[in-house]
Amino acid sequence: MNTNWFYCDVQARGYYPAFKLKEYEREGIDIHLSEEEKKVLKEGTVDFISFSYYMSNCAAKQSDAAETSIGNMSLGFKNPYLKASDWGWQIDPMGLRYSLNILYDRYQKPLMIVENGVGTQDVLEEDGSIHDQAHIEYLRDHIKAMKEAIEIDGVDLIGYTPWGCIDLVSASTGEMHKRYGFIYVDYQDDGTGKGARLKKDSFDWYKQVIASNGEDLGE
Repeated sequence: MNTNWFYCDVQARGYYPAFKLKEYEREGIDIHLSEEEKKVLKEGTVDFISFSYYMSNCAAKQSDAAETSIGNMSLGFKNPYLKASDWGWQIDPMGLRYSLNILYDRYQKPLMIVENGVGTQDVLEEDGSIHDQAHIEYLRDHIKAMKEAIEIDGVDLIGYTPWGCIDLVSASTGEMHKRYGFIYVDYQDDGTGKGARLKKDSFDWYKQVIASNGEDLGE
């Protein structure tokens, strides 16, 4: 677990954590930090912490104890109490609230969510409409979780940007079929399509979310 915290610890706290220094000591590594370098490190800490959140994973004592789940650069065990996307990513808004609390408690610095979203199988109807309700529900539930973290838990969350505003080739699977955007791009995995940009239902929904500062979630 400490390994996951290491880089943020250094950037947010301004010093190398004791567990990492002990690890270096065991491995015979001397990083030779001068007092001046320590001073620069201490004075150069970040003003806020940004992070991405899509899903959560579970851990198990035995590798055969549970069904595995999948995610972008993140593997774990499937939580039987959570829904999952069509690509097997666990949908866990409470996990976002939990993450916000853990990060804020650890660093006491403002937080910003720079990526949050879900890949959906959006269908272009004959009339040009795209009813991406699963996309809307995912974002709505995660925005609710952010609101609870701010208003109930006291987390200083200063910004939020979903992933992403327009469909693109998925970084995790290399396909257009996995769509994240508020705007549908008429290209398919086989290269067909005219590249037209079409608003999905989520476009006007999120426009209203922004206009109302998150108060109108279209419920």
